[in-house]
Amino acid sequence: MGNYTCHAYGYEELYQTHILQVNVPPVIRVYPETQAQEPGVSASLKCHAEGIPNPRITWLKNGIDIMPKLSKQLTLLANGSELHISSVRYEDTGAYTCIAKNEVGVDEDISSLFIEDSARKTLANILWREEGLSVGNMFYVFSNDGITIIQPNECEIRRHIKPSERIFTSYEEICPKVEGGPVQSCLWASAVNVRDKYIYVTQPKQNRLMIIDIQTQKVMQSMDVDPLPAKLHYDKSHDQVWVLSWGNMQKSHPTLQVISEASAGENQHIIRTPFEDVDDFFIPPTNLIINHIRFGFIFNKSKSAVHKIDLETVTHIKTISFKNYSCKPQSMAYTHLGGYFFVQCKKNTSIIASPQLIIDSVTDSVIGPNSDISGTPYISPDGRYLVSAAEDSGRIKVQAITIQGEIKLIYDLQTNVHVSDLTFQPSFTEGNQYYIYATSHLQTDVLFVELSTGKMNVLKNLKEPIMSKDWPWSSYNRIMKDSGLFGQYLITPAKNSLFVINGRQNTLHCEVSGIRRGNTVVWVGEV
Repeated sequence: MGNYTCHAYGYEELYQTHILQVNVPPVIRVYPETQAQEPGVSASLKCHAEGIPNPRITWLKNGIDIMPKLSKQLTLLANGSELHISSVRYEDTGAYTCIAKNEVGVDEDISSLFIEDSARKTLANILWREEGLSVGNMFYVFSNDGITIIQPNECEIRRHIKPSERIFTSYEEICPKVEGGPVQSCLWASAVNVRDKYIYVTQPKQNRLMIIDIQTQKVMQSMDVDPLPAKLHYDKSHDQVWVLSWGNMQKSHPTLQVISEASAGENQHIIRTPFEDVDDFFIPPTNLIINHIRFGFIFNKSKSAVHKIDLETVTHIKTISFKNYSCKPQSMAYTHLGGYFFVQCKKNTSIIASPQLIIDSVTDSVIGPNSDISGTPYISPDGRYLVSAAEDSGRIKVQAITIQGEIKLIYDLQTNVHVSDLTFQPSFTEGNQYYIYATSHLQTDVLFVELSTGKMNVLKNLKEPIMSKDWPWSSYNRIMKDSGLFGQYLITPAKNSLFVINGRQNTLHCEVSGIRRGNTVVWVGEV
């Protein structure tokens, strides 16, 4: 999508522009697919829809439109994204169909609700309980003290895997004792969720990764990789885990390896890629509309360029040069609206940070700077917002990307938060809207901003973050982790504890103490 302009050579003033908008039929997800409740409690049925343009949502109960039945007891929230029943009765049992429609199509899915006495355990209820709700919807926190599995709703530690526990297949200790070292403790860097079946997590000092089985909550096996594995990424489209190892703490011998068939959980193959001198890499995330990603990008330490690679064949396709802009890439973000890549440039010796560059993904050409905007780029899950955080000045600039592929500045927020990490939380009051939550490198505050209005607020006194020098693995010395499409909780670590935030109320939910350096976190949804 975008503007296609036809020029006549030699006649600068002669041109004509065609505006192409690409519409996409809706795709929806409902949550939960099935639930059982006792009479008198409240129940929520959620429906998330994406499409271009934004779809309209309607609900049916057992095939009949619920609009005429709306009341104090039965309400629609966030433009229909949530159906809320404040006090359920037996007659509320039924199949609720969410329908999403836009100009080019329609999609629908069913969320079933059963109302029953606690004494009468129906088959649906038993199945629903056994289907993995007991092991799903948890944060896995990797800290000095092992692995802590937290259920955020009740702030309950469901399981604590200690450093001395053993790997299922090899019977080695999870975090081996260091000769003459202090108490047995763990060191982790990066972790990824593989299809809610396994978690892969790196132990940089052991030159290996661990594979955790989510269903059994056990460490199944370890896998040797190149020295100092610092970053993992799961490429869902090809079921591959990418492993960037530094070789040493000076990052002078980096390598990039790929583990294929990652969700099989056993007998995986690991291949070493031919790419040399890799500083970092970027693989765009998938979403409901874009469920297959073909290309990734590699950055070199010293080159003003990015290398485009084919994820399936793990081969180099072309190099996109930034020499004209003297930009060495530091990070990237991607929006499918217009197909733009945004590249953050490393700070050079000058005081002023270089502006981001924009790459067009159809032609792989550099369009030019993103006006005067610098900082780390973050794209909202629906591709409609670009949030750029300048960590030294505290400036946060928000741009909207229209369905015609135009980029417009909507807010320039001056904050005193030197952003370490930032994530998007879907709004519970407006459909297709987000809050951003941002942590600080230095301060104890967490910032949240309502993207539709630019209203800012702060959660204060969430204790000191882990110091940057004590977290060499990434620039995110204090992460902020959300709980997926339908989750309302976020988690952020301090030095010796964790804070759970309620994203629905924008309040602090609880503190879980006694967890040291828990800065590697994975969310596990429905299992």
